[in-house]
Amino acid sequence: MFGIGLWGIDRGGMWRDEAVTFQVARRSLPQIWQLLHSVDAVHGLYYLLMHPVLAFHPGEVALRLPSLCAAAATAGLVAALGARLARPRVGLWAGLLYAVTPMAGHFAQEGRSYALVAAGVAASTLLLARATTVGGGGNLGRDGNGGGDGDQEDEPVGRLARHARVVGWCAYGGVVAVTVLLHEFAVLILLAHAATLALSRMPRRVWRDWACAAGAVLLVLLPLALVSSGQAEQVAWLRPPGGGTVERLLRSFTGPTQLVLGPYLLLIALALRIPFTPPARRGELSLPTVALPLLLLPPAALIAVSRHWPLYDDRYVLYALAGAPLLAAAGAERLLLAARRVGLARRETDGLLRGSGGGPGVAPGSGAGSGADFDSDPGLVRGFRVPYAATLAGVLAIGLAFVSQLPVLREDRDPARRPDNLAVVSAAAAQRMSPGDSVLFLPSLGRRSALAYPKGFQGTRDIALEEPAHVSGTLYGRETGPDELRRRLAGLDRVWVVAEPYALKSAWYPSDPTERVKLTVVGEEFVPQAEFVRKGSILRLYVRRAPTV
Repeated sequence: MFGIGLWGIDRGGMWRDEAVTFQVARRSLPQIWQLLHSVDAVHGLYYLLMHPVLAFHPGEVALRLPSLCAAAATAGLVAALGARLARPRVGLWAGLLYAVTPMAGHFAQEGRSYALVAAGVAASTLLLARATTVGGGGNLGRDGNGGGDGDQEDEPVGRLARHARVVGWCAYGGVVAVTVLLHEFAVLILLAHAATLALSRMPRRVWRDWACAAGAVLLVLLPLALVSSGQAEQVAWLRPPGGGTVERLLRSFTGPTQLVLGPYLLLIALALRIPFTPPARRGELSLPTVALPLLLLPPAALIAVSRHWPLYDDRYVLYALAGAPLLAAAGAERLLLAARRVGLARRETDGLLRGSGGGPGVAPGSGAGSGADFDSDPGLVRGFRVPYAATLAGVLAIGLAFVSQLPVLREDRDPARRPDNLAVVSAAAAQRMSPGDSVLFLPSLGRRSALAYPKGFQGTRDIALEEPAHVSGTLYGRETGPDELRRRLAGLDRVWVVAEPYALKSAWYPSDPTERVKLTVVGEEFVPQAEFVRKGSILRLYVRRAPTV
């Protein structure tokens, strides 16, 4: 995962969301705290974590490196989950599948919190699997409820075991709490974990411990939820999910190419075929009971809510991706065991046919060809070569999937795949603007290119700016009032406008009076003379209209 993520990580430009991380995380801690009171509280912890990173070395690679490390850690945690819930080769396959998934690679190279959230969710799920077994949490009493009388434990638990259980659940709650503070929509992982406990028919003691941890997480999240609810205009751009949302997410989770999608879905279906493999006893986790809720419930819940209150975007449920490779790896394991049983049955049949008149003292179906060793452990066959050969065959299949998706991965590393490239906008400004030129950003968030790459705008005059972003406690600075802006524009013969494409369309009518003055004065008193268009931004030179006779 780390090697794939390093490929093309310095793509020569930040897009708008990364630029916000870059300029906010480089502010002082008091300035970051001031900003979070008015905007972006949901990303507050992430900005604080990125502050020392960018203080050490501000740059695009440093900006993305924490996400890359988190993605690599997630691949390892997925592998650990597969090994714990099934067997080591299932973990190996699952971790590799996660690493070669284009969606994982995309967010491994993005300077935002989503890869870190995915790592936190994978870590918390692994801790859940451990906490349910530490101190006998997964063992049932005779009444099937985990205790002889429902209140007392079935057997006295030693002090060390009790301590280990408390530490396990505290670790689980702590990791989930940090994860939801990185992004509050990660709280949906509690829904998936609750479903896991229900499907596994966990005893009451485990439910009680989990409820305490989940309750603590919700208490930690509550202040952030209250503050961020007052900043809901930040997600006003989201729209209700459409008909293609589920299919798009499915292709993102499994792979966008048909060569990968079909086999991937077949393996998931095999993993979910009842009975699960390996079968889980009551109060014991199995891989499907962990991976299936993780894969389905967070996206389904957010999509359902977003039909009435739009909140859904694929990036917000990146952490659910971990469920897909786990299920696919489990399906591959089940397919392998089924193929071995078929081969064993054929060998036994051939042995019976050859030995129907067999020698003295040799019973049909006995001895080395009887398959008794296979029944005791269907994952092993004679010698050691076949298990390793099967593991390597799975690794080879994942390698082929990676090769088939290389064009997708290569295309994703093109800066044009992002919504915009602020480095290009800044370079265009440097080529076309002269020192002393006046610049008008329409709307004010268009200033992000100048904040991310100020060299391109060096020597120019931001005509509408009243107070810089880091001083005003805002993302893009505080602009002057409409009357003052009219006065400033009245003294200009030419002005550069850096605009979002939608801002130059007649249908756009801003609620901010300063933005309306920009549109009115520029439209009535100036005419365009030159233009540079780039995806996500337009640079246009306006000159004052000639006076009419």
